[in-house]
Amino acid sequence: MGSPVTDEIVVERLSKQYKKLRAVDDLSFRVRPGRVTGFLGPNGAGKTTTLRMLLGLVTPTAGTATIGGRRYVDLADPTRRVGAVLEASSAHRGRTGRNHLRMICLAAGLPQQRADEALALVGLTPAANRKFKGYSLGMKQRMGIAAAMLGDPRVLILDEPANGLDPEGIRWMRDLLKALAAEGRTILVSSHLLAEMQLLADDVVIVAAGQLIRQGPVDEVLGSMGSAQVRVRTPQPQELAAALDPLNATVSPQPDGSLLVSGADPAQIGHAAFTAAVELHELTGERGDLEQVFLQLTAGKAGIR
Repeated sequence: MGSPVTDEIVVERLSKQYKKLRAVDDLSFRVRPGRVTGFLGPNGAGKTTTLRMLLGLVTPTAGTATIGGRRYVDLADPTRRVGAVLEASSAHRGRTGRNHLRMICLAAGLPQQRADEALALVGLTPAANRKFKGYSLGMKQRMGIAAAMLGDPRVLILDEPANGLDPEGIRWMRDLLKALAAEGRTILVSSHLLAEMQLLADDVVIVAAGQLIRQGPVDEVLGSMGSAQVRVRTPQPQELAAALDPLNATVSPQPDGSLLVSGADPAQIGHAAFTAAVELHELTGERGDLEQVFLQLTAGKAGIR
């Protein structure tokens, strides 16, 4: 079936109980093809457990996790359908990167040339004949992506893929995943790098204590929290703060001498300043970032239960 709908990830009322610990609690969300979805949550939120259930490595206590309407274990050719990296790639220390990938190709029934194609995709061709023991953590992360892409899968599931990457490597990862999504692939990425996820992700799924907190397009999630702020510059900061007091606005002085005002829009601030004869040098609306929204949504909900 060539329809992109068959590449959709669907998590439906998924739960996992470990004795007294409920790691995942009635969790439901969808990951659409052609988009990068960021899977976000504090430590102990149940992200890795969810991904492991999705990949058939952990049996759910309740609910389902499917790819194209099927459990991972029921896929006819999983290597060509799904690529996954749950931790930095591991391999025999004395084996070269190329030979490591060729062994995976042999086991999966894939053409041997896919090893070199995958190495080129992740920029490891110059290190193809180096032994794995000499690879840095960043190179091992790239090798993990290469292994995941050997079957040219339509679905890619990655857990903290940017660990160990330098800024250039993170930029490379972002460009690669965006390009793969643009080809119509389904990309699910778990990460703690919230600033990077704001640049990378089209959609986000935010979880805490095993439960869904918020999901949707990044812009929609940011906007729904009323996280917009207004940057103001004035030679009369105290007078402006007093003028905004009836609006219950919060005025926060910044190191550069400006003020960040939340709880009032530019028109309200401008009107209050005019009424109080406060001189304004700048009045600029600014959208809140993903880190602010994430911390606001997960406040008091982090931790393992």
